[in-house]
Amino acid sequence: FAKLINKVKQLLYGFFALGWTGSNRHWSNYEKAYLLLAGLSTPLVLSVHSIVSFDFAVSQLPGWHTTIFPPYFVAGAVFSGFGMVLTLIIPLRTLCKMEEIITVRHIELMCKVTLATGSIVGYAYAMEFFIAWYGGSPYELYAFKNRAFGPYWWAYWIMVSCNVLTPQLFWFKKIRTNMVAVFILSIFVNIGMWFERFVIVVTSLHRDFMPSNWGYYSPTYVDICTYIGTMGFFMTLFLLFIRFLPLVAISEVKGVTPQADPHDKLGGAEEGGGKH
Repeated sequence: FAKLINKVKQLLYGFFALGWTGSNRHWSNYEKAYLLLAGLSTPLVLSVHSIVSFDFAVSQLPGWHTTIFPPYFVAGAVFSGFGMVLTLIIPLRTLCKMEEIITVRHIELMCKVTLATGSIVGYAYAMEFFIAWYGGSPYELYAFKNRAFGPYWWAYWIMVSCNVLTPQLFWFKKIRTNMVAVFILSIFVNIGMWFERFVIVVTSLHRDFMPSNWGYYSPTYVDICTYIGTMGFFMTLFLLFIRFLPLVAISEVKGVTPQADPHDKLGGAEEGGGKH
């Protein structure tokens, strides 16, 4: 039975390899395509989240009708993405003993990006209030006052605390290099970004132009169970991924090892300036 399983794996990997043999030509083509796709992914992030933000910004609903949404959503996407990656990668590097591959320096650099994007998100929060005041629309101004001091004030201030105040701790190197502290702060980032979606959607809809439509949203047990189920579904897929697929691309690690550098002793360089 084990031989049959290995044979099936061999056939599947051979099929998905699409003729890959590991030759120099294949490696050269792979690295060029990899670089090209990596370059295309950056404007893709900008375009995708800008278009998603337009779904809100083109409406006439106070709280959504604002031109700051595209850069606001892009910064928020990077911010929440790094927060989620930190949440997953810190326990994973310990459980799978990958401290030599995913180093403290990697975590520290991710913390710096989280700090930068969190500050941009905080600036966007402040600019929303400024635009509402400067625009002179009483409906827009009321919508943002209602966010901060209305029935959902608790959700708004949880969002601000987690997304703006908490990441400021990453200014300190001792925090950035403490894996337990970074993990806890990344949890706060995830909580804050969830509340950001809640604040944008719920606080803008629960009081619109017509007072007869006003209400207070409270989740039912169906909403709560569905939300918990999505987390379980995600973790199931994540655990299946790390069980059956490589956690780290060997090709990427191979290119940054000392053996890959022809000027390094481990890469073939001789002492005393000899030939390589």
